[in-house]
Amino acid sequence: MRKLLLALVLVFAAGAACADDGLFYIGAGLTNDNLRDIAATNSNLSSTDWKVWAGLRPISLFAVEADYMDLGSDDVAATHLAYKAFAGYAVGYVPIPVPYLDVFGKVGLARWTESGGSGVPGGGFLSLSDNGTEFAWGIGGQVRFGNFGGRLEFENFSIRNTGGANLISLTAFLDLF
Repeated sequence: MRKLLLALVLVFAAGAACADDGLFYIGAGLTNDNLRDIAATNSNLSSTDWKVWAGLRPISLFAVEADYMDLGSDDVAATHLAYKAFAGYAVGYVPIPVPYLDVFGKVGLARWTESGGSGVPGGGFLSLSDNGTEFAWGIGGQVRFGNFGGRLEFENFSIRNTGGANLISLTAFLDLF
């Protein structure tokens, strides 16, 4: 993780230190996911996974974003579960007088999917599958250097038969235009 942070710092330092808010941007990075109280396995899932996202920022105070997140998988006894989510957000930026720093909050919907299976006595296999759409929210900050940037954020949404998902992510992004 330290090597990734060092690499991100070096990439950002190579850019020009001026804010350049792009209309359309894409990003990718790592997430630390925490799903609590998973009913099917009576356990918690904490893993490091990945996410990709894209956004459209027509004005400096507002954007819309879409995320795809791999939330990890859990193997307990003979049960395997995997979680993934798509999310759409409206993002509001706080107007602070620092040109290369953005602080934001976001609200939207997350469409999550759970898939997997469990072995049953006698050699059979029981398929497990569920999905749903829930309210999602997040907060974070980002630093911009020219067309490049880095973001640290927290996101939260509910997943049926769990205590919910908490994600902390560190991502890099690029303004396309």
